[in-house]
Amino acid sequence: MSTMQEVASRAGVSKTTVSRVLSGKGYVSQETKDQVYKAIEDTGYRPNLLARNLATSKSMCIGLVVTNTLYNGNYFSELISQAAKKLDANGRKLILVDGKNSAVEEQEAIEFLNDLGCEGIIIYPRFLSIDNLDAIVDKYKKPVMVVNRKLRKHQSHCIYCDHKGSSFNATKVLIERGHHDIAFITGSMDSPTAIERFAGYKEALTAFALPVREELIVQGKWSSASGAAAVETLLAGKQKFSAILASNDEMAIGAMKKLNDAGMAVPADVSVIGFDNIPIAPFLIPALSSVKDPVSDMVIEVINQIISMLDGGYLSEQNQFNSDLILRDSVINGPRLSPQNKS
Repeated sequence: MSTMQEVASRAGVSKTTVSRVLSGKGYVSQETKDQVYKAIEDTGYRPNLLARNLATSKSMCIGLVVTNTLYNGNYFSELISQAAKKLDANGRKLILVDGKNSAVEEQEAIEFLNDLGCEGIIIYPRFLSIDNLDAIVDKYKKPVMVVNRKLRKHQSHCIYCDHKGSSFNATKVLIERGHHDIAFITGSMDSPTAIERFAGYKEALTAFALPVREELIVQGKWSSASGAAAVETLLAGKQKFSAILASNDEMAIGAMKKLNDAGMAVPADVSVIGFDNIPIAPFLIPALSSVKDPVSDMVIEVINQIISMLDGGYLSEQNQFNSDLILRDSVINGPRLSPQNKS
């Protein structure tokens, strides 16, 4: 690997001059710049980005902290893909760092990105509390945006989806279509998203004067296998239900498979709704009804906010994004509606 000294020797200049050319600081004639760039090309020299970032205070990189347990699934694939594309279109690069398995490790990941000289930091937290996140926004002078959490102190520094409201609406649609015995498969209950979706389900039942039946609530772990296991638990308990609301599409798919194995048809015997609207959802048989979170819109807004802060602009007031329920073949009217009204 070539060094800056080799570049300087080939260009016939000092290392200090090469450093000035790379950093853009200090006067260097165009002729000398051309000599240095030619020497860089000839030697294949790649500058130490960390050193250059520290020298220029401008890395052209934005950091993203995501805990590794959240990597799987289409939701996070879309989030990371859209973030990388949007930043690239703005002449910047995305640096992804693992927040690992605790609030301390998420904090360490944020500090690592700061030490790298990232111009801004995006946090998709799992363990850090609201108070922790507000303190982080206070601590760093650079732009910080939090995704999927509503901050108390720095509401302009967060973008979040109304998971509780979207779950309420999905449950409400099932109730209005004649389903009163609705099973619910939670996500991992250490996840704020899972907690909010569960809360929306319970709130909708209460709003329609329906009991929250603990025997119809089964904890899942976001995977298809856990969705199948949840249905197995419901069937073993001989619970009566005409619909299932699963906290993500993977669990909904597992639930549909287990229902089919048990000789129960979807939607004739049980209607099913999931969350996230993964690409395969409309191609299943029956096509899966799902709640679509506006992930791309949220990511684009986050990047726009960071770019605006870097350019000295104002933060947008658009913080909350709403989801859409996409009804497909996996849902029909329930037993509370007369047969002639069934779709």
